Amino acid sequence: MRLHLLSTLCYMCLAVMALAQQPSHNSMPAPMPADEVPANYLPLMAHKRVALFSNQTGCLSNGRHVLDILVEGGVQVTTLFSPEHGFRGTADAGEHVQSQTDSLTGIPILSLYDGQKPGPSDEAMRRFDLLVVDIQDVGLRFYTYYITMLQLMRRCSEYGREVIILDRPNPNGHFVDGPLLDMSLKSGVGALPIPIVHGMTLGELATMAIGEGWTPQCQLTVVPCLHYTHQSAYHLPIPPSPNLPDMRAVLLYPSTCYFEGTVLSLGRGTNHPFQCYGHPLLQGCTFSFTPTARPGAKHPPLEGQHCQGVDLSHIPIDSLFHLSRIDLSYIVDAYRRFPDKEAFWLGGGAFFDKLMGQKRIRQLIIDGQDASTIEATWKQDVTRFIEQRKPYLLYPIR
Repeated sequence: MRLHLLSTLCYMCLAVMALAQQPSHNSMPAPMPADEVPANYLPLMAHKRVALFSNQTGCLSNGRHVLDILVEGGVQVTTLFSPEHGFRGTADAGEHVQSQTDSLTGIPILSLYDGQKPGPSDEAMRRFDLLVVDIQDVGLRFYTYYITMLQLMRRCSEYGREVIILDRPNPNGHFVDGPLLDMSLKSGVGALPIPIVHGMTLGELATMAIGEGWTPQCQLTVVPCLHYTHQSAYHLPIPPSPNLPDMRAVLLYPSTCYFEGTVLSLGRGTNHPFQCYGHPLLQGCTFSFTPTARPGAKHPPLEGQHCQGVDLSHIPIDSLFHLSRIDLSYIVDAYRRFPDKEAFWLGGGAFFDKLMGQKRIRQLIIDGQDASTIEATWKQDVTRFIEQRKPYLLYPIR
């Protein structure tokens, strides 16, 4: 029996992260990704050349990677597409990943994050008839996997290729929050006019992107999750990327990622990325840390520098889940503590604006507004989006 290397890695991650999972909040069956029931999707791929867009998260609960399931099910997999962080999920954020060949199957792995032209080449598109998407997203506008999926969908539209999404639960799917993206700030960390936390699965988001005319029409099939609602507490069994190592990081990510647009560290190169923040000049702090090089953070910001900061890694996971909103108090607090206000923003604030999706938020922080006042400015955006997305939801809100 063929045992793909990724299956071994998936099994190890599943065993380790299962120890950190919290008990279910109710007696309902646990949410399950669509790939758990091969009978629901293997027949859709018969007699077709298939390209698979996935990474280390494309695993079943038994530790088998979906690639193994497809190959053993007789599917003709001709191409593997990999996103940011690569097919095995080990590359740094933003690091260019080169294409390669899978050592056991001989199937080419084509990187879509190699620094070249966005999307697959014409040659790559001619290799397959059907694109299968099986990748774990975390439901945030600046998380790049959905952007890569949209690039693939556009190319599939041009070539008349089918797209099947094996849907997965969204760990941040229980709320919607944040300003809509000003499309003049469209970038590699924001591609659609949606809030920062959109509360949708990839299948729902892809359906909405087509329905709203944000991406060209293509023949899309979504194989749905099982037992999932938008109030499900879904605990990821495998880290979706190197610096989101556990559920606390995933749930803090909507509130801490904005430090990427400042000169502060948000814990890359520590045991708690996205769960702390700091800088050598930050004032009035009792916590400290020193970022160091490690896998997934080869050269972290402020590497080797002793940072004064704030530790968020003690916050209970249940508390973060039930918070159900973006908490801007961390970035506001850091700005107030930082002695050199002009130097606080990385590159003059351009990247912070792209992450936030609006330029006005940074100005409100500079003007001294508190977090709750700033957060109130996007409530109408959220209300409009919740109504706009209703036709595209595949799962109950409650």
